[in-house]
Amino acid sequence: MDPELLEWITARRADLDELEEQLAKQLVEVRAERNELAVAERVLERVNEQLAGERASAAPMPGQVGGRAVMLIPHRTPDVEEIPPDYLRILAAVQQAAGPVMARQIGEMLEVDVSVRAKLEPLRGKLFRLANRGWLRKLPDGRFITRL
Repeated sequence: MDPELLEWITARRADLDELEEQLAKQLVEVRAERNELAVAERVLERVNEQLAGERASAAPMPGQVGGRAVMLIPHRTPDVEEIPPDYLRILAAVQQAAGPVMARQIGEMLEVDVSVRAKLEPLRGKLFRLANRGWLRKLPDGRFITRL
């Protein structure tokens, strides 16, 4: 046999053995990462199932009108834009304000007799409803601002 050819074969075999070793290491790493991803996927599925269950149980029950389920103020989502006109006026008044506003200020903007508590409380209730459904944000000091 030719010594040069034998030397080339030996060198090539050494290169291939080294490559095999590197590939075996990479294969172990890839399998470990795939196993971690599978575990993460299962955890994510379980968390999503739990959150869906919690959201379903926490969602307010709609009222019944004429045998149909209705909710006067729906939760704010990208596909919901219809709310009653008086609530739209309240939202517009909060948006027009220069900053956070109290219920009394909104009442003045909407020309509600704010000196009579019985006329201001329904407005305050509507503001709370809008905040609870995600249309407004209620600050700790009792003022309201629009949600971005």
